[in-house]
Amino acid sequence: MSERPIRVLLGKLGLDGHDRGVKVLAKGLRDHGMEVIYLGMRLTPEQIVAVAVQEDVDVIGISLLSGAHMRLMPALMEELKRRGLSDVLVVLGGTIPEKDESALHGMGVEGVFRLGAGIDEIAGFIRQHVNRQAG
Repeated sequence: MSERPIRVLLGKLGLDGHDRGVKVLAKGLRDHGMEVIYLGMRLTPEQIVAVAVQEDVDVIGISLLSGAHMRLMPALMEELKRRGLSDVLVVLGGTIPEKDESALHGMGVEGVFRLGAGIDEIAGFIRQHVNRQAG
């Protein structure tokens, strides 16, 4: 019996209207054998977490190019905690200044990927961290 693929939920929080990169990532993660659910743009933390519960995901990946990550990510992390999903791996990609990375890690965002990060790098990080949580 084979083990189930890593289930990744991808979405864009807030009013950010650029989604080309996250769509490329979705395809790339599928090529790496992951099951990807892409929700689209202009989502709230509550919408993302509700689908994460319904779909029993291992990973939530958020793409933010708007610069609102320090306002939106705390709300997402709080909603995850409120719904008892503290074990879900959370990764963030986009225009994230290096100075914000430690604060994001402090709130529970395990992976922070800036513009230009490669799909192999992101997929490897996800695989390593999901396997570590399962083991």
